[in-house]
Amino acid sequence: MTNLKSGDKAPQFSGLDQNGKMHVLADYLGKKLVVFFYPKASTPGCTAEACDLRDNFNRFEDQNYSLLGVSADSAKAQAKFIDKYDLPFPLLADEDKSVINSFGVWGPKKFMGKEYDGIHRTTFIIDEKGIIVEVIENVKTKEHAAQILK
Repeated sequence: MTNLKSGDKAPQFSGLDQNGKMHVLADYLGKKLVVFFYPKASTPGCTAEACDLRDNFNRFEDQNYSLLGVSADSAKAQAKFIDKYDLPFPLLADEDKSVINSFGVWGPKKFMGKEYDGIHRTTFIIDEKGIIVEVIENVKTKEHAAQILK
């Protein structure tokens, strides 16, 4: 779905998290960054993915990774998702889809025979210099940490 690939510069994104704090790519220079896009907070697949990342959060920290989740949910919905599942990483409330579109993960989807536009579950691993080192489009929600930390 996305046109971004390994070796590309990551988009210069900016977005507000669940608490209204601004996040930009430059905040993460010097650290590895995992930006994971998910369709909707508190749905079964998104919950499984977020909880798998939460349960492996110490492993990410040990390897100098920051995690940043992104969906088109409101800040209130993101805050509820974080509180309910005790998520230790920020979630961008990208209601205007500016970050989603900059990474190219919005587009046509099919579910139960219906076609609609939505977020494609995609993860970008970005190095310390802001270069994409991997794009994971076939996300396994219950084993996502293992896909990233292989």
